Parts: sequence; structure tokens; C-alpha cells
Amino acid sequence: MADTETNFKMIRKIFEEKSDRNPERIRLGNAFVDDFIFEDQAAADIPINALRVIFNIVTMISTEQFRPEDRPHQLSLFEEEFETDHNIFASLKIRNSKISPSGSTKQVIDAYEFLAKFKMAWYKSVNAKGKEIKTFGGLISTPSYDQRGYTRFLISSYWLKKLMVIPEYNYALYNLVYNISNNKHVIFAIWLSKLPITGTSVRLSNLNRKFGLHYKTANDFCFKFLKPARINLNKFNTLSFNYKYCKDVITIIPYQTIAVKTSNLAVDVSEQSKLTRRLRYFRKRYILKENEMTLFTYQYRNIPQTRILIERAFSEFKKMNRLQKIRSTDFKGMTFLQKIQEFIIVLYRETKVGKLLPNGYPTII
Repeated sequence: MADTETNFKMIRKIFEEKSDRNPERIRLGNAFVDDFIFEDQAAADIPINALRVIFNIVTMISTEQFRPEDRPHQLSLFEEEFETDHNIFASLKIRNSKISPSGSTKQVIDAYEFLAKFKMAWYKSVNAKGKEIKTFGGLISTPSYDQRGYTRFLISSYWLKKLMVIPEYNYALYNLVYNISNNKHVIFAIWLSKLPITGTSVRLSNLNRKFGLHYKTANDFCFKFLKPARINLNKFNTLSFNYKYCKDVITIIPYQTIAVKTSNLAVDVSEQSKLTRRLRYFRKRYILKENEMTLFTYQYRNIPQTRILIERAFSEFKKMNRLQKIRSTDFKGMTFLQKIQEFIIVLYRETKVGKLLPNGYPTII
């Protein structure tokens, strides 16, 4: 990017990295999420490396993000700086290793090219004085190597405002785009953060459209998309979800996992060893395959509340078999897990939370 007088006048602010430390979480304004990621209720298929660019942009401007009702004076300052003329930009510079930790130049180039071309158009906004401000481009413009190992680019006042002025926002973990390689799972997590605690029910056709998928049945959507997404979010996010379907309607109910992550720190080595022995008992006694154990193991080892529920369900399972004079080992593999899941549902719905959210029970299969 040439430092001409014209370009200098266009650039009203320069953002630079102030620290090598990355934040635990970032704030994504709902206006940006709705307009850039979920336009017309359909998610854009934004590559994971491009999502990393977005997350790092938000990180760099985070100290200047604000809610206008809290700081109306700052909104006036923003408008004076960025909404007085057409095609006003801010300049940012990000280390390439943050976009491609593997060091792939192609991944970095592809990420910036996608964001420069994606939604490239003329955008209009009206400032406080009623003047219409026009700007052209995508989220970023004119990416170029500023110095070895960095890429510098411009971001227009239109998109900068949506990222910086956030009357409504939700949090996302900064490391989500590094821990999860599936871009659709990350985008799903962003959508999940906007759901009410009571969850939502959506038709399969609408979910397919929203996330650019093509599953023919609700069962396929749940077990081929939601199940692996849930495993990823249970492991790497502070917000995950339960799901259930009836015909072509899928219910998704979010829940916080932060307590799970905190509790893991308190579990000492002896406790982990005890859990391992117990899981080995289930696997050998009921002939469970490794792929059948994945979700069951995660729930049992990492979520104390669910572990208690599983043990209660197992006790009820054995009690029922004794009454019916059936050996519990007659149930093997997935059949055993299905029986335990049935008891989990019954026991969960007897709890206060279960009466409030009857479909929010934990799943082990």
C-alpha cells in the first residue's frame, strides 16, 4: 500500500498490536454478526483462517468498543472521526502466524483475499447530522505485506462501526478459531450464543439453509452435524447445547460449560484414576466399542452433574433388570447405552431444571 497523500487522508486511525497476550474472549456485536455472518438468516461459509482475521480485528479494537447508551460522547467522537466524508478507513496490521499458525503463506493470502472480495459493494450510512456517507469494498481493503511476517490492511468506517459500536453483543472465546478447525462449528457457536436460555426449535429445512447444509433427515442433521459440533463445544467452549428432534423439527437448548472447565481443575490425579477405572468397567462389562464410548466418556469424566445422573440411571437399570429377572449384561454396546439414556431422561425430568426444560437432558449417545 503506497503512503500517498490521498491514502493518508483516507486513513483516520491506525490500530497496532499492543501486547503478545491474547484475550480469553472477545465481544461480537450483534449488528455485525447479523449483517456479515448471518445475512438474511443464512450463515456465510467463511473459511476458518478468515474467521481468525475477524477475531483478531475485534481483539485489536476491543479497548475502543462501547455501547452508545453508556458512552454517547464516544459515539459523537466516532462520527466526527469516521463519518464526515466518503471512503474513510482505519489501518490494521496483524501477524501472519495468527492467521496461519502452521506458517502457510497460501492460507494467509486466501484468508485476506476472501475478506476483501466477500460482500464487496457500496455501503451507505447516515451520521448524526443526517449526512449520507458512502464507502466501497468488503470487510477489508488493500491487504499488503507491511513488513516481514505481518499483513497490513484497511477496514472501512461502515464495518468498523458495526464492530466497534455494539449496543448489543455476545461473547466468543478468542481461541475458538484455533481449537476448532471446522468453520461451520465456529459459526454455529456464534449463532448459539444468541439463543435464549430456553433454546429454540427450528425446522430441518431452515437449519440446512442457515448453515449451508444439505441433510435429508433430522436424524442425519443431528448425528452428522450437531453431535460432532457439540463434542467440540463441550471441549473447547464455555457454551454448548443439548438437542432433540421430532419429525423434521429440531430443538436446540444451550447450556454453560464454564462450571465443567472449573471443576476439572479441582479433580486430582487419584480422582481421575478412579474415573478411568469406572469407565473401563462399563466398557468391558457391556462390550462398548471405542466410538460408542466417546460422548459417554466425555460426559462421565468431565461433567459431575451428568456423572451423578449416569450412576443413578445405572442403578435404576440394574434394579429394573432384577425385577424382571434379566441379566444386565444381556444389554451390550449401543443397546446398553440406549437403556441408560432412557433412565437419564426420566430422572432428569424429575428435577427442577427438567420440569422447566424437559428436553434439556444430557445425551450420552
